[in-house]
Parts: sequence; structure tokens; C-alpha cells
Amino acid sequence: MIRKVFTLILLLNLTACAELQDVVNNLPQGGGVLSNADIASGLRQALDLGIDKQVSKLTQTDGFYKNELVKILLPAELQKVDKGLRDIGLGNLADEGLKVLNRAAEDAVGEATPIFINAVKDITFADAKNILLGSDDAATQYLTTKTQTELYNKFQPVINNSFSKVGADQIWANLINKYNAIPFTSNVNPNLTNYVTAKALKGVYTMISVEEKQIRNQVSSRTTDLLRKVFALQD
Repeated sequence: MIRKVFTLILLLNLTACAELQDVVNNLPQGGGVLSNADIASGLRQALDLGIDKQVSKLTQTDGFYKNELVKILLPAELQKVDKGLRDIGLGNLADEGLKVLNRAAEDAVGEATPIFINAVKDITFADAKNILLGSDDAATQYLTTKTQTELYNKFQPVINNSFSKVGADQIWANLINKYNAIPFTSNVNPNLTNYVTAKALKGVYTMISVEEKQIRNQVSSRTTDLLRKVFALQD
């Protein structure tokens, strides 16, 4: 009996996959209707909107710090620093340490926005139709896979500069020195630049996916003719 049920489920899954592929294969081609190039352009427009409408929010004061989707929390190594400082009455200093990590990310994203825009322009959606019919954040996932390593390398020095610009480097040097001076604690020396770079980049992709999901699911968010035509194919 169990074997029969398993076989039935397998057949249903195969049928669903075949139907999806059939939809992909029969989407309109050129000749006055949407081509693969049109679909790719529509997907790039969606990502550009994500940068323009959502990533731009991250560059504002508290864009990271008061956005629960992307707020940068302390790494595990620094959670004991936070607790140790609060235990000796330095809670305000600990709060400021967390805030400046987010301030550095907010500043850096503003400086690095052209990097993200250029990355989107350089993407060629060879498999545009499959992305169109994929999950709600399929285009963002594709962007992440294709650009994350390059963007990380470009973004890291921007984060490093922002640390100095907002004073995060001095604040954290002071925080860590005070913690390391507490008796019976083991010294810490974390690489905060790498940590904040990774978290800030993840936040950018998160906010791009927010806009992509809105465009996919809300017709009112499709603000150009091309977006309306392209995403009508997935409705």
C-alpha cells in the first residue's frame, strides 16, 4: 500500500514538472509579442526598481537599525561583550556599539548603490523564462548567485571607509578594550568589517526581493508597460 502511494505521488510530481516545462516552452516568442530579450529586460527592470525603491531605504538614518528584516545584530563572539558591559553598568555604550554597526551599513550602501545598479545591467538572463516562472524571489536569487562574490569584494572597502566615517572603529576599539579589561574574561578581537560587509550585502538582496515579490503579486506595483506585459505571463 505504501509503495502504491509513493508511486502515485511521484507520478503527480512528474506530471506537474512536465506541465511547468510545457508552459515555459510555449511562452510567446518574437514577432510582435514578448521575446526572451523582452522578458530579460522586464526582470532587470524589476531588480532596478528594487534598488531604487527598497535599497534606497537602507541608506537613510535607521534604514538598517530600525528595519527588522535587515537589522544587523551582534555576532556570537560579541554577545558576551555586550552582556559583560551591561553587567558593569555600561549599557548605553553597548547600545551605541550596536547602533554604529548599522550606521556603517547605512552609509556604505549609499556609497555602493552604483555597484548594485551596474551588476544588474551586466546580467544576461539566458534562462529568463524559467526565472519568470520561478519562486517569488527567483530573479533576486539569480542576482545573488551571479554577483555576491564580486560585490562582496567591492563592498568591503566601502564598509571599511564607512566604519571610520561614522566613528564605529573608535567606538568598538573602546568597547573591546573596556571588555578585555574586565577581570576573568577572555580577550576578543573580532573582524567587524567582514561581518558587517556580509550582513549589509545580505540586507541589500533582502530588500530587492521585497520589491520583486510585490511586482510579481501586485499588478499595481508594475509601473511600466514592459513590467505589466512581462509579469502578466506568470499570472
